[in-house]
Amino acid sequence: MTDEDELFLQEMQGVKKLQTPERIQLRREQSAANTAARRTAAVSSETLKDGNHLRASDVPRVGPHDVLGFKRPGIQDGVFRKLRLGKYEIEARLDLHRRTIEEARREVYRFINDCISNDLRSVHIMPGKGDRNEGDPAVLKSYLVFWLEELEDVQAFHTAQTHHGGAGAFYVLLRKSERKKQQAREQFSKGRI
Repeated sequence: MTDEDELFLQEMQGVKKLQTPERIQLRREQSAANTAARRTAAVSSETLKDGNHLRASDVPRVGPHDVLGFKRPGIQDGVFRKLRLGKYEIEARLDLHRRTIEEARREVYRFINDCISNDLRSVHIMPGKGDRNEGDPAVLKSYLVFWLEELEDVQAFHTAQTHHGGAGAFYVLLRKSERKKQQAREQFSKGRI
């Protein structure tokens, strides 16, 4: 021992350790049911604010180059084939490149509602392929596919033809308005009405 160590020990004689009271655990353990209820409440309050029920939580993932299609029951095969081949006139477009998930969620919801209110039937949505994001490819594309299936006004969708964006774009067929249904009945009734 050096002189400094001995001097230190002499000075420290009689020193007692401070008594610290036991710490109280303030954080409560939350049950899974409680956590689920809080999540549901948060999502429903968000939905109440803007009416948008599209969820921004994890969705099943698709590949950047996957060719995808969906049609609701009742959509004729010929109508779906015409959509798939890009034969319908594109009445409106939405480009989602460089959008966050939340921005895209709001944009898709607003766009579909605007198209329905303006009697548009065939639209084009471009999320991009997302193949440049090596860590997490096709994120926005995955969300868009999930959202389109959630929206009741979307009757069918399919990956676009190459000249319209290929795997990074979708043709979307929207529900026909009552006015358009009546026009079709009159056009195709051939005098039977």
